[in-house]
Amino acid sequence: MKEIDITEIEEFDFGQKESEDHHTGCTVILCQAGATAGVDVRGGAPGTRETDALKSENLVQQIHGLFLSGGSAFGLEVGSGVMRFLEEGGIGFDVGVTRVPVVPGAILFDLRENDQAMRPDATMGYKAAASAFKHSQLKQGNYGAGAGATVGKGKGPSFSMKGGLGHYAIQIGDVKVGAVVAVNSFGDVINPETGQIIAGLQKDGKFLNTEEMLMNEIMEGRTNRFRGNTTIGAVVTNAKIDKPAANKLAGMTHDGLSRTIRPSHTFVDGDTMFFAGAGNIFCDYNSLGVMAVRAVEKAVQQAVAHAESTKSFLSAKDLQ
Repeated sequence: MKEIDITEIEEFDFGQKESEDHHTGCTVILCQAGATAGVDVRGGAPGTRETDALKSENLVQQIHGLFLSGGSAFGLEVGSGVMRFLEEGGIGFDVGVTRVPVVPGAILFDLRENDQAMRPDATMGYKAAASAFKHSQLKQGNYGAGAGATVGKGKGPSFSMKGGLGHYAIQIGDVKVGAVVAVNSFGDVINPETGQIIAGLQKDGKFLNTEEMLMNEIMEGRTNRFRGNTTIGAVVTNAKIDKPAANKLAGMTHDGLSRTIRPSHTFVDGDTMFFAGAGNIFCDYNSLGVMAVRAVEKAVQQAVAHAESTKSFLSAKDLQ
């Protein structure tokens, strides 16, 4: 197994854009030739677009792009901008009078009291899609969908830390697998090899451990007021997969979230993971799933490792 840059998965193009104040943004993944995709939504408060089209029993067999965005439900507008960009390039499902691009996506909540009016929209989505064809480096941390992300929100924003966008890719033989994850979790981010918290709920630089706090407060009924969460991501591969496998593999990728974010998939998260394959390389689906989980684990850790402190939120690198 060797580590590669995610842009080396040549079947896909990656782009992103942030607001001028860098408090929100979006990340876009394009596949001009089409990709077979699935999705698994496990959080209790999701915000998604076109996910029903990815169900194994439904007609759509390929997507042409997908997006991850901040802005809460307002950020779903990003998909319209990506669609417009792809249609202008003649990419999409041929319906005779035009081509209709299939562009599913998911959003996270990063609205803040002082800057909530700045939200990802169709224009930002168009610009992110346009940047994807340039094969520029996909930046991590306070960029794209991770620009406004935070983690560890069990006691409100004053106890939270900076989250962000992370990616990680690996190759075994000819098979390449990469994950892009925007980490904006209610829970703490964990190093799964040591079990130590690396970013999350903290006070004066000391971690408070969200799982322990929740168990101790079980009779208080307090946690549902902290709704500004959600970790969203996508795994892409050059392996050949069918639609049922894509949906099953999307489910497997959530293991990467549960190993690195504790707790994950809560009532106040909207955790959503996509899986997309474009290529002709045949491989074992179980092996492919294990690779995908490893990529997601690393991408989550990369997101907080590359995050930079802001005026309101401390980063993991500055806490250390």
